[in-house]
Amino acid sequence: MNAHTLAHVAVRFVIIGGGPAGNTAATVAASIGAEVTLIERDVVGGAAHLWDCIPSKAMVATGNELTELGHARTMGLDAHGVLDVDALRERIAGIENKLRDGTTSLLESQGVRLIRGTGRLVGPRTVAAVTEHGVEEIPADAILLSTGSRPRIPEWATLDGERVLDSRQAYPPPEIPEHLVVIGSGVTGVEFTHMFSALGAQVTLVVSRQQVLPYKDPEVAAALEDEFLRRGVKLLKGARAVAVTRDGDKVVVDCDDGRRVEGSHAVFTIGFIPNSDGLECECAGVDVDERGFVPGNRHCETNVPHIYSAGDLSGRLPLSSVAAMQGRKIAEHVMGLTARAHRHLDYDKAASAIFTDPEIADVGVAEAEAFAAGRKLRVTKVPFSANPKALINGDTRGFVKILSDPATGVVLGGSVVGRNAAELISVVAVAVTNNLKVVDIVDSLLVHPALAESLAEAAS
Repeated sequence: MNAHTLAHVAVRFVIIGGGPAGNTAATVAASIGAEVTLIERDVVGGAAHLWDCIPSKAMVATGNELTELGHARTMGLDAHGVLDVDALRERIAGIENKLRDGTTSLLESQGVRLIRGTGRLVGPRTVAAVTEHGVEEIPADAILLSTGSRPRIPEWATLDGERVLDSRQAYPPPEIPEHLVVIGSGVTGVEFTHMFSALGAQVTLVVSRQQVLPYKDPEVAAALEDEFLRRGVKLLKGARAVAVTRDGDKVVVDCDDGRRVEGSHAVFTIGFIPNSDGLECECAGVDVDERGFVPGNRHCETNVPHIYSAGDLSGRLPLSSVAAMQGRKIAEHVMGLTARAHRHLDYDKAASAIFTDPEIADVGVAEAEAFAAGRKLRVTKVPFSANPKALINGDTRGFVKILSDPATGVVLGGSVVGRNAAELISVVAVAVTNNLKVVDIVDSLLVHPALAESLAEAAS
């Protein structure tokens, strides 16, 4: 039975994994008329989302509030702030519970059947749900695999959940570290570095390359490094951790260049592993690559046409926003709506943000890669130091950079470093996605005073 030709009967859509991709696909497909079953073993809303993304941003927000209190005198105020770890833990749990309950309520209101358990493929059109009550086999016209990921830990490392941690064990840890050694300087690593230094910990960041955020714009990385150094963070550049040893209340990290750093805690932030093990993809003939990802085409279909993959499992950009968009597109494809004219997912135009202080956000073409490939670009950079709202806020750090085609003026990409960068990049993202020109931003009547005015200046 072909899911795309079912106009007179409900499409049986079975989803394994209830993260942003799975729950979005479920709600969209159900609203169109599908008979949806969603199987989730951990938390509706997604483990990576609710146990990684949301807690980290909540802790970043708390750290930022402490920083703001520290700047109170510059704003003509006198303020004092004392961190309450128990209250912080309750705050994080409250946010997680509210988001989880909201997602669950939405799914139930759409008539989605929720099964608490583990899903696996039995055949190309059958899914087995393993629950505390036994095993149930569920027939399906279409299947979505969206089981997410988990933190990657090197084989030589042993976690104890107290002083040697993975990222999910640190939201927050049992106590705020006196001296935290962060191993890994990608997005998660720099967010942890900012987060814990803002909460009062001494932080050493082990950087295996010669800059933090090795795949980001060097100017962006340099701005963040400068801020880290100003805060007293120690950067171990060109060092790769090869051993972590706990000795009582101390943790020692040894690096491949002979350097050694001693701290009170260590946390690994070196990427993630897709949760494809246990899905038994081979039972349905679904291909899994050598890294454990389940790749798909532009419709997110695997090599088996009616079986889809999304989110971290798909090997695409590991962003909640991307996963949710994949889920929506998959639901529309399952229900046959993509037969009409529509826009395909373009991962090169996905906006992303890093919630450090200052915030970092970017979208579209990367300047260094474009120039390395011999591509001609017009690059305009405007600092926030002359922006009226930045002066009012008492925070003039950072800049706006817009990349455009010098011949046509079409906006190709951009970066923002500074306060509210994650919000400001949305303007550039809309321009990139819709092939707008720099003049379209310049001619827009923006609010004054506002940080967004710097976007128009950079587009000029």
